[in-house]
Amino acid sequence: MPEKLRTGRTTGSCASAAAMAGVIFLLTGEQADIVHVPLPPGGELAVPIERYDIEGKNVRVTVIKDGGDDPDATHGCEIQAVVSMNIQNGEDLSVNIDGGKGVGRVTLPGLPVDVGKAAINPEPLRQIEKAVRTGAPPLITGRISVVIEVPEGVEIALKTMNARLGIVGGISILGTQGIVKPFSHDSWRATVEEGLDVAKAQGLDYAIFTTGRRSERLYLENRPATPELALIQAADFFEFSMQAAAKRRFSRVTWSMFFGKLVKQAQGLPYTHAKTHRVDFERLADWCREAGVATLHLPAIREANTALQVLGMLTHDPARPALINRLVNEATRHAEAFADNMISVSYQIYDFDGSSLQLPIVLNKK
Repeated sequence: MPEKLRTGRTTGSCASAAAMAGVIFLLTGEQADIVHVPLPPGGELAVPIERYDIEGKNVRVTVIKDGGDDPDATHGCEIQAVVSMNIQNGEDLSVNIDGGKGVGRVTLPGLPVDVGKAAINPEPLRQIEKAVRTGAPPLITGRISVVIEVPEGVEIALKTMNARLGIVGGISILGTQGIVKPFSHDSWRATVEEGLDVAKAQGLDYAIFTTGRRSERLYLENRPATPELALIQAADFFEFSMQAAAKRRFSRVTWSMFFGKLVKQAQGLPYTHAKTHRVDFERLADWCREAGVATLHLPAIREANTALQVLGMLTHDPARPALINRLVNEATRHAEAFADNMISVSYQIYDFDGSSLQLPIVLNKK
């Protein structure tokens, strides 16, 4: 049997644990090695504490972000909570949570956090407050303040989409479940949705979905006037991205990608990852035949290992442009169907060497 993959903890759970441990320390003097933080869906998660640093009347508690077997840009970084208290009799307990060094600030509308606020999403914000209240005795009154910091946050944010989303100065504190499930797609889907929300809030009615950084870069090289906010890395999420764009009433979408992804989208695969959704070479061979590809290539196409291999076979075949056109038409049909035929869809397809496999498209006029 395959080895069971290890789950991790979100930045929200790390921040919650650091805040909860800080509250316990300030009230009791106890430096807990592990705290059990509440999770947004219910239940709790045991989170180890890395260290405590006393700063006057405050305490800085550090937790190490652990992505489990699905590490991301924040895996292994320090998530800190600086906790302070002002205990006063006769007042209800209030909890104030903000972001400090390494936690980004929102500068554009369209995100679930208001402009000017720290980039701590609503669910982890509620999780942190619940953890603080859980760590405090039931009858305590007054005010508890928590500032979440990420010492390496500015550097880590360069590896994320934050700047494009209008989040400056650090990372976001995220996590709707509190637990990172190995190879789950929740965070990527959320990034697609947030990118669409920000683009819509800026008045854009079209989006450029790319399957990765390279297809995005190639698109920009050909169309340098494209607004950066229109570019969204949708990766393998074909169906989801089209449905998300339709839900937000985008009128136009362009997909920028390489030949292999085009073949999979032409097959109508809702998700196009190489490990789980393979190219149907029999079907590709049929499309090649219908496009007029030389018959002598067809047996080798049916036995091919990769779509790139097939494209290489057709380098000098005069029917190659007709094949690209056929595949684009098939992919467009599926894309528009995923969007309930509410969106006009076009494609820009690249060879592995970065050259365009079709005539330039025009989309960027409003």
